[in-house]
Amino acid sequence: MPRPIVASIDRSALAHNLDRVRELAPGAFVWAVVKADAYGHGIAAAAQGFAAADGLALIEIGNAIRLRELGWKKPILLLEGCFSALDWHAAAEHRLNCVIHCDEQLSEFIATPLARRVDVHLKFNTGMNRLGFLPEHARELLERLAPYEGVGSITLMTHFACADEPGGIDEPLRRFQEATRGLPYARSLANSAACFDFTHLAAAAPSPAVGHPDSVRPGIMLYGATPFTHASRSAASLGLAPAMTLRSAIIGVQPLEPGARVGYGGGYTATRRERVGVVACGYADGYPRHAPSGTPVLVDGQRTRLVGRVSMDKITVDLTELPHAQVGTAVELWGKRLAVDEVANAAGTIGYELLTAVAARVPRDVV
Repeated sequence: MPRPIVASIDRSALAHNLDRVRELAPGAFVWAVVKADAYGHGIAAAAQGFAAADGLALIEIGNAIRLRELGWKKPILLLEGCFSALDWHAAAEHRLNCVIHCDEQLSEFIATPLARRVDVHLKFNTGMNRLGFLPEHARELLERLAPYEGVGSITLMTHFACADEPGGIDEPLRRFQEATRGLPYARSLANSAACFDFTHLAAAAPSPAVGHPDSVRPGIMLYGATPFTHASRSAASLGLAPAMTLRSAIIGVQPLEPGARVGYGGGYTATRRERVGVVACGYADGYPRHAPSGTPVLVDGQRTRLVGRVSMDKITVDLTELPHAQVGTAVELWGKRLAVDEVANAAGTIGYELLTAVAARVPRDVV
């Protein structure tokens, strides 16, 4: 019999969150971002849940090819582009759209004879200072790119560093607009946070590309977690549904006398007679090792807390006020009744990290 831990993936929740994007960005081409094995949810499950998306976007060319093998026929976008001539040939063969974000990539693309045209997303750095060309070079870059016979459509793209903050898109959007004004290409601007400001974004940066709608690239919101850090903008308040529920069970119970300590380093000390339950879930399963005592956990649907240090395969939770809990009692680490963002906040991190960190040894139950 396997360990009781399982990550349940709800395809209907994925589809619901995609519908929410459509509500926020009517008429936009929607790239559902499925990088990092669909934020830990599994690439195959995501392809099913996002069947109504206009395209899928990711980083790993191997998973892009796998999506084709799984039967995905609509566009696929490589968000970091290609890293070698072999990748460019594979992109052409499998009809992949590709980001170009630096001069080296652009030069290699132009120098590579391809059997099929590749649709390109030219990425500009508007303040994130990770990947992308400086916006003021847009026209000279297009003079190099547009004549190449291997290029198909061209989209102009940027990524906002502070879209989750009030007014966070204003300055980068101004830079982007100033540099690309009048260029007859579609735009790709909005991540999850910016999707919630899409009306403002579309009004401030109307696309001059006739017949080519602007595109959005939602990621974390598609999986039912919030892209915002402020507690008032929870996933539930944004109309999102959690797509992953990480479940396990109590596999042991220990009575504690006052002064008894729990776990490695004795990180928790009982102040009275208490009971702790041992849960089959640890940092090797993807639960954050740095989660402190007090991190919320649901035991049989009732709220309790983590006590002691997270170990590789187990955590311990307070059962003192849950006398009915015993070996076999169900535990929810995060999911439909306990938001992953709440657990992440308690652990000093973000929901993205928890979802993508769920280990391969945790079975996925796709429903």
